[in-house]
Amino acid sequence: MGQAIEFVDTSIRDGDQCLWSATGLARDDVLEIAPVIDRVGYHALDFTASTFIGVSVRFHRENPWRRLERCAAAMPNTRLSMITTGMRFISWVPADEEVMALAFRLVARNGIRRLQIADPTNDPDRIKRIAAVARAAGIEEIVIGLTYSISPVHTVPYYAQRAAALADCENLDRLYLKDPGGLVTPDIVRELAQAFRAAAGERPVELHSHCTIGLAPFVYIEGVKAGFQVVHTGCGPLSRGTAQPEVESTARNLEASGYSHALDLDAAREVAAHFERVARAKGLPAGSPREFDAVYYRHQLPGGMVTTTQRMLREIGREELFDAVLEELPRVRAEMGWPIIVTPVSQFVASQAAYNVIDGERWKTISDEMVRYFLGHYGEPPAPVDPDVAERVLSRPGVEKLRKLEPITLEGARERFGSRLSEEELLLRLTMPAEQVDAMLAAERERAAPGRRRGVGTDRRGRHGAAASARAAAAPATAGRTSSAPTNAAVGAAAADGARAPVVTLLEELAQRPAIREFAMVKGGDRVVWRRAG
Repeated sequence: MGQAIEFVDTSIRDGDQCLWSATGLARDDVLEIAPVIDRVGYHALDFTASTFIGVSVRFHRENPWRRLERCAAAMPNTRLSMITTGMRFISWVPADEEVMALAFRLVARNGIRRLQIADPTNDPDRIKRIAAVARAAGIEEIVIGLTYSISPVHTVPYYAQRAAALADCENLDRLYLKDPGGLVTPDIVRELAQAFRAAAGERPVELHSHCTIGLAPFVYIEGVKAGFQVVHTGCGPLSRGTAQPEVESTARNLEASGYSHALDLDAAREVAAHFERVARAKGLPAGSPREFDAVYYRHQLPGGMVTTTQRMLREIGREELFDAVLEELPRVRAEMGWPIIVTPVSQFVASQAAYNVIDGERWKTISDEMVRYFLGHYGEPPAPVDPDVAERVLSRPGVEKLRKLEPITLEGARERFGSRLSEEELLLRLTMPAEQVDAMLAAERERAAPGRRRGVGTDRRGRHGAAASARAAAAPATAGRTSSAPTNAAVGAAAADGARAPVVTLLEELAQRPAIREFAMVKGGDRVVWRRAG
């Protein structure tokens, strides 16, 4: 076989975001299968973003730092990766450099080894500053992305110039093409590969696209032939659809094209089966192959925003307006100066298009974030904005207050929130509503309460959590098998704690899972049985 191609798994972050609105996977859904993911052989795992840290607190009421720490311990051979714009953390309000340095230091301390930087304006100077801050904060591998788009501004020469401007970045470990809309064609990926390889030199180049319009699987093969050495794929139900190509089919396609890889595809199939059980238990849709859809070239909405926009319209009972919103979106984008449709700007564009359609009057309802976009808080637009629209936006009441809005800083944070808080809790309180952090901490205390350890209370992890725990309880522990996933995860967490004996952590884990009534561990001729009292 020929050149070995590396894989980055996107299931847990991008797959969840694109297909399950970023709320599908709770901590245990990942932790139970983490040791098997670690066996697959991925170069890295696209694991989190500040949005997901916020979702852990707000939606799952789970400590996001504990989730990071435990999953990192359970996957010691796989780099956990975080994606960031480098401009904000959880809150839409921009964060200053000191806050971002703290955020990078904390994610690194809790298990993130790799950072993917995706600036929404592809600004080389700003990207270099972010990379320097991240390196100083302890991030091992820094991967800089240029986000692909199509507009009168975003041409192949545009991307060649931006890539060349990053060539001298001393903190660049890898360069990657980020195609959130799945818009790259085979012809374009061949041209972009030349520019990316020239800029990266000896450093690897990665390719990230989505299956939204059906081209990504073919683009991956052509991209590898043109020089990309790493592809981003998803697993099982967290692939295809508006997410990334599926890992096993991509590996087969590469093999058929003369390339090799080091993946354990049997382990990958176990992971896929696990996520299929999660999807069934929670009623979540699996990604499926998509037909080519040229309409996407007009609105270019990323996969995550497709599901988010559909959910938003469904919540207000106006699902029938989705196609009209997609028709409105390119008009809004042109009036905004052709920004790239990527977080956070994609949210502003999609929301404005929805407002325009729902109101029946264009630019009647305008969010504070859109005002701040026109004020330049999110960078300089690639092209001039529509002057009439700009005048309408910037003549609204409250604009002067937003004009003077300062970024989030650490100044006075200890005085506001207390000197005894951990840095992790301080950062959450700085960037999230107090009641959401309080609710998360209360839920964490409840899960750890002595009464719950004796089996008192209810299982709040949902049907899948109970079912998976029951399956684990019914099977004997066998080294390296998914039937012992809770045990493997507990042992991994114990290793991170250092002095804690694995059996102590195991017993604590069992005690905190009310659905597990009995657990048997077999080694050699010995059998140890744990049963819940009462």
